[in-house]
Amino acid sequence: MAEKTVSKHLINLEKQFAPSNPVLQKAAKVFHELDQLEYDMGLIEQEETTARKSSWWPIISTLGGHSSAKNDFINRYLGTQLHSTSHKFTVHQYTHQSTSATLPGTALDADHRLPFYQISRSIEQIAKGEGDKINAYLELLTVNSEKLRGKLLIDTPVLSGSSANKVNALLNRHVIDMSDLVLVFCDLFDAESELIDDTIKTIIEYQDSNKFLFIIDHSEISLEPRKINEIIISWQRRLTELGINTGQFVVLTDSGDTSMIDLRIENLDNDRSYRVLSTLEKSIRHIDDVIIPEVENALTLWKDRANTSILIVLGFLVSLVLFAEISIGVLDLFFDPIIGPIILLILIAILTPLHLIISRIHAKLIVNKLHERQKRLNLTENLAGLFEKSLTFWRILLPIKDPVGKNKKTRNHLTQLIEQSKDLVQTLNDQFSHYQTDDLSSYTSPANSNDSIQ
Repeated sequence: MAEKTVSKHLINLEKQFAPSNPVLQKAAKVFHELDQLEYDMGLIEQEETTARKSSWWPIISTLGGHSSAKNDFINRYLGTQLHSTSHKFTVHQYTHQSTSATLPGTALDADHRLPFYQISRSIEQIAKGEGDKINAYLELLTVNSEKLRGKLLIDTPVLSGSSANKVNALLNRHVIDMSDLVLVFCDLFDAESELIDDTIKTIIEYQDSNKFLFIIDHSEISLEPRKINEIIISWQRRLTELGINTGQFVVLTDSGDTSMIDLRIENLDNDRSYRVLSTLEKSIRHIDDVIIPEVENALTLWKDRANTSILIVLGFLVSLVLFAEISIGVLDLFFDPIIGPIILLILIAILTPLHLIISRIHAKLIVNKLHERQKRLNLTENLAGLFEKSLTFWRILLPIKDPVGKNKKTRNHLTQLIEQSKDLVQTLNDQFSHYQTDDLSSYTSPANSNDSIQ
């Protein structure tokens, strides 16, 4: 078993979280154990890591309609006057420089530390040729605002007829999936139904994640608490009719009170930690639930095709023997104590390399299918790598259809990794409260950390 070097990404993560977040520092170590297992199975290369599946930044995102409520809130909250492009997904990142800079979408697509890493591959999968046009969909905006230090804010484009396409639907779903907090401005639901159907479906799918905060903008007027409560109840009824049953509501008034939003944002470090640990457990379970079954199916198909081909060859040879028997009589030679074994050895010497050649040809065809399957499932693991590692000499000759790694040892290792990830969740829970013999201790909030992704 070759030892896999720790990726630079994981080394930087461990250094980053060592002083501020020991849970995520330990999570980085578990990710490396998972990397070693996947490396042994041929699923990843030396410098790759499964930790790149999730952004380690705390992420806020915004969804809104045609009104200026969303952009006004962002400028007011960050204390800046930004002019982000309304038709692109804009990632706002902190900078210590006094002036903002707008970077192209390729900066996000190429940087594994940021949340749109290699998103062009997914875009290309659903819309041929659009993967090369990443700059038309994404941009990175650096902002000098302390509110952004250690976190990212993703502003989604305003929905319109021109933006209602497969790519924007994919990016919207991607943003909601990876966000720790989604600020949904309720003017979104005033748009035409065909423009927001996909967004509503995604919100419904993720509504139990407790990441949605619905914002009703009345920042131009003053409202009494009773009226605010009536507005919230009215919106709750309206969203329930759409199938959205959970989520907090905030009414913005001329008082400028954003305390509930501030409280949610202050808790982003914890939300991010739970999200990363969830990604870790999913990645572990994916090996047994998705990756091994996919490769096992490919190996079964490959074995069936190779065996069928060699049976056709054998059928052809049997036909030749029967023809020779009818013509000149050769079957007696097969039962000769000296010539018979020699003929058998010659047949084995011919059929064994022929079987290997035929198997390799079919394997190449299966590898191409696995590459397509990997893209369709949006997997970072190399399915073809595990498949090819399972094509050893004896595995080709013998009726073995299980991929490398499908054994009790690997399953026990995966179980241990899952238990480690659960222990980290428990440790994270214990930062808030822990059980004592007599009673529950008082709430203890973990220290907030200012992240700086290396």
